[in-house]
Amino acid sequence: MWPLYAAGFTTAFGAHGIAANLGGFSDDAVTSLLVLGGLLALYDGAEIVLKPLFGTLADRVGARPVLLGGLVAFAVASAVYVVADSHGWLWAARLGQGAAASAFSPAASALVARMNPAARRGRAFGSYGFYKSIGYTLGPLLGGVLVWAGGLRLLFAVLAVLGAAVAVWALVAVPVVPPTAKVRQTLVDLFRRLTDPVFLVPTGALAGATAALSAGVGFLPVSGRVAGLGTVATGAAVSLLAACAAVVQPRTGRALDEGRLSARTGLWAGLVVTAAGLACAMLPGLAGVLAGAALIGVGTGMITPLGFAALAAGTPSERIGQTMGAAELGREAGDAGGPLLVAAVASIATLTYGFAALAVLLLVGAVLVAMRE
Repeated sequence: MWPLYAAGFTTAFGAHGIAANLGGFSDDAVTSLLVLGGLLALYDGAEIVLKPLFGTLADRVGARPVLLGGLVAFAVASAVYVVADSHGWLWAARLGQGAAASAFSPAASALVARMNPAARRGRAFGSYGFYKSIGYTLGPLLGGVLVWAGGLRLLFAVLAVLGAAVAVWALVAVPVVPPTAKVRQTLVDLFRRLTDPVFLVPTGALAGATAALSAGVGFLPVSGRVAGLGTVATGAAVSLLAACAAVVQPRTGRALDEGRLSARTGLWAGLVVTAAGLACAMLPGLAGVLAGAALIGVGTGMITPLGFAALAAGTPSERIGQTMGAAELGREAGDAGGPLLVAAVASIATLTYGFAALAVLLLVGAVLVAMRE
């Protein structure tokens, strides 16, 4: 399992380590906010388009080859910029990283599900989410240190080495998990499965959690600055959010496996807690920012392992890769949609109302989860 956890860390570190440090890259290629936005969007855009496709491929040929191929491609894409060191190749490298992550991320999730019995999946997904959260947390910090020490090329070089090392580790340690017997699936079958509440409910909860997480990371520092807080305090709030999410995930997964928590109850509670965190973020001052960060982190940390475990439990083994890829697509939609919703409402009213709008949306989701039989 450890190489799979490392793969989760790699995609998270690669996404946030570079994204958080492109703005400090002083050459003309990224001084324009439009160009900077394009570079940031390349990684997520590739994932949105390709994750369901690579998830389906993992079902057909096996998740292990897709995992290994994606990690190798990630290393190669990262090395491209190290060698070329030009603005044009920066775009190519970033796109290649996103495409590669689209392959090994759902493949790793599928292997977590396939390599663990149902009684241990909550704990497995909790640990996988923990190390992914560590990547999100350390990415901006370590990425900044690397860029300070050797520029953007050093950061890409470290990512190339990381991708190659994890690929070798996975080749040696991850067992062959052959694809299950192929069952013919029509477009109608696919539509029915992806519109079934068994898929929609946990995927919707995952999308809502990611929306709140992304909005919290993006806008809690803004609230802090409005309240007169310095960068240390606002940075501490974001770190608190990520730390709470990381710590809660393994504990939640263990509670699911031990029967102390059901997926339905946990998803409902996670959505309510996350909504409460957004409500706290509406309060002025340091107390509102820190309480909001802590509760958003706890709520999203509850939802993530439960959502993936519920998806694995409700999916035939021959479709697990496709399901994980489609669920990741839902998370990417939440990652983009949450900040967009908050920003759109804030542009009309204030940021307080933006947090309120997202909180109401999550409470609606909690009601839908509670109504499910």
